[in-house]
Order: sequence, then structure tokens, then C-alpha cells
Amino acid sequence: MTTSWLELPSEAVDEAARLLLGWRLTANGVTVRLTEVEAYSGLGEDPASHAHRGPTNRNAVMFGPAGRLYVYQIYGMHFCANIVCGESGKAAAVLLRAGAVVDGLEIARQRRPAARRDTDLAAGPAKLMQVLALDKGANDTSVIDGTGPATLSPPAEPAGTIAAGPRVGVTSAHDVPWRFWISGDPTVSVYRRHTPRRSG
Repeated sequence: MTTSWLELPSEAVDEAARLLLGWRLTANGVTVRLTEVEAYSGLGEDPASHAHRGPTNRNAVMFGPAGRLYVYQIYGMHFCANIVCGESGKAAAVLLRAGAVVDGLEIARQRRPAARRDTDLAAGPAKLMQVLALDKGANDTSVIDGTGPATLSPPAEPAGTIAAGPRVGVTSAHDVPWRFWISGDPTVSVYRRHTPRRSG
């Protein structure tokens, strides 16, 4: 029986996303426990994926190997991080949507002074990156061999009950239930259904 997300093929990126819940990501003095993630498949299979139309300079890291970060910028100011999964040559990645700060709480508060509660510190993909002080410089670095700025480690305890639902912030395939989160965890981000813009 497969127990590690690293052992799964690209086609099972949704299962890899589930397995990543509860894992701990450490960077720059802060550790977060992953509580919410989103799966994205590869070439021609998932219109919401950055790799849907094939490799580019921007998304090349999504095509493997597994265990590396794919970092991109949104709105010209915020960063989001994905962990690449599956075998090389077949794009698959898991977006890190939210986490609970389990170490380095004071540092995290300094980096996110606008957060009203500790549960809000990393409750969203850009907030999570701010708490970990990661940016585009972390793109294409490993989270498993200790050479990159962030390190991923196995969960200290089972993730618990996992819920699934539609993805967030995508214009295509947003109803695919590939967003996964630890049920009842207060650090999970607020779900906002995609609303198509009206022309004219």
C-alpha cells in the first residue's frame, strides 16, 4: 500500500494532495502544518492548471522531478507555492492553500501584523508564503533534500478527517472537487465560489 505522496504517479495528484495534509513545511524560522491544499493535473487534462498547454519557462518545474517548489506571482505582488508531484515529464502539482503555525509563532506574527487571530496567519496561499518569508527565489528548489530554503517533514500525527470541494480562484474546471482540507480546522481559508465576469 502506498503511503507516501512521493511514490504516486502524476495521474494520482489528487491522492498526493490528500496525503500532504498534516505535513510540516519549515522555512526561515517558521513551521506550518498544512491544513488545506489543491491538486492540479498536467498537459491537456486540467484546463485550470498552469501546465495545461505544455511546458513554458514559467511552468517548467511542474514537469518534475517531484519534491520541488513551483512558485508563481499573482496580482503582481503576492506569491503562491505548489509542491510538484508524480514522475518527471508529466506535470502535476499541489497548491499549498493554508496552514497552522506550529513553530515560530512570534516571527509569524511579525510578518503578518494585520492578522487578527493566530488562526488567520497562514489562512490562504499568499498569507502562507508571507509567514514563511518565501518568494520567487524559492522556485525550483527542493523541499525534501535540505538544499532549498524550505523543508517538508512528515506529520507528527494523522491529519484527521479530510473534506473535499471545488477549487478556488480558477476560471476553468473550478467545480472539480480537488481542494482538500482538514475538516473543522480553523486555519482553513474561507471558500469563495468562482463568479464569471459579465461582458459589457
